[in-house]
Amino acid sequence: TPTDVATAACTKEEGLRTRTPGTLTIATDEPAREPWFRQNKPENGEGFEAAVAYAVATQLGYAATEVTWTRVKPDAAVTPGPKSFDFAINQFSLTEERKQAVDLSAPYYLVRQAVIARKSSKIAGRKSLAELTDARLGAQANSTSHQAITELVKPGPKPQSYRGNDEAVAALRNGQIDGLVVDLPTAFRITSTKGADVAIVGQLPQVGAPETFGLLLDKDSPLTPCVNEAIGELREAKTLTQLEQRWLAQVAGATELT
Repeated sequence: TPTDVATAACTKEEGLRTRTPGTLTIATDEPAREPWFRQNKPENGEGFEAAVAYAVATQLGYAATEVTWTRVKPDAAVTPGPKSFDFAINQFSLTEERKQAVDLSAPYYLVRQAVIARKSSKIAGRKSLAELTDARLGAQANSTSHQAITELVKPGPKPQSYRGNDEAVAALRNGQIDGLVVDLPTAFRITSTKGADVAIVGQLPQVGAPETFGLLLDKDSPLTPCVNEAIGELREAKTLTQLEQRWLAQVAGATELT
C-alpha cells in the first residue's frame, strides 16, 4: 500500500533523504517571532514552533545535535523552486493556492481565537466565558472571531462588527468596546507592539473551521509523507496539545478561557 511506501525510509536510520545526509535542516524567519520562538534562537528549542520542530525531528530519528537551522524569508519560502531546507516552520497557513507551489504538511496547529482588552479594562484578568457575558465585545465582520463571540461567549450587549482589525483595535483603544476577539497569532502581534496598552485576556475554545498551520516543504518532497506521519503520531500521543498548553497558554500567557 502507499502508506508502506511512505514509511519505507522515514527515519535517519532507514536512510531518510535529507539535503545533507545525517542532518535535518529546518528554516524559519529572521527574526524568529515570539512567542513561537524565544530570544530569536530557534536552536534553544523554546517557544511553540521551535518545540514542534524538535519533536518532529525526534520522530524522524534526529537528535537535537543533528538539527541545523537556517533563515529564510516567508515570501521566499512559499515561492516555487528548490529549497535550502528540509522543512520550514513559520506560521504558514494551509491554503489551496499555496499548495500549488509548495508542499504543506498535515496541520500541527489549529488556530484559536483570543480575547484582548486594555490592561485597565473591567474584563482584564477574567478567567471564564461566563465572566465575559456582560462585556461589550467586537470583531471583524463575517470572521471566525465574530462567530466565536456569538456562539461561545453569547454576551448580553450586541457584539460590534468592524471592517478590519485596524478599525477594531482603534475601537478597543478608545473604549468603544471592552474586548476584541482576534485569532491568537494576531493577538500576540497586537499585544507585543511597543507601548501596547492591551493584553491577552485568554483564548477561547475551538469554533468553526479554524485556520491551520503546517510545515512547508519543497513541492513533491520525498519527506512530506514522513513529516505527515510524524505529525500524526505527535497528535495521537497528545504531544502537540501539551506543547500548545505549555508554550502558548502558560509561557506566552494566553490562558484558556473555559
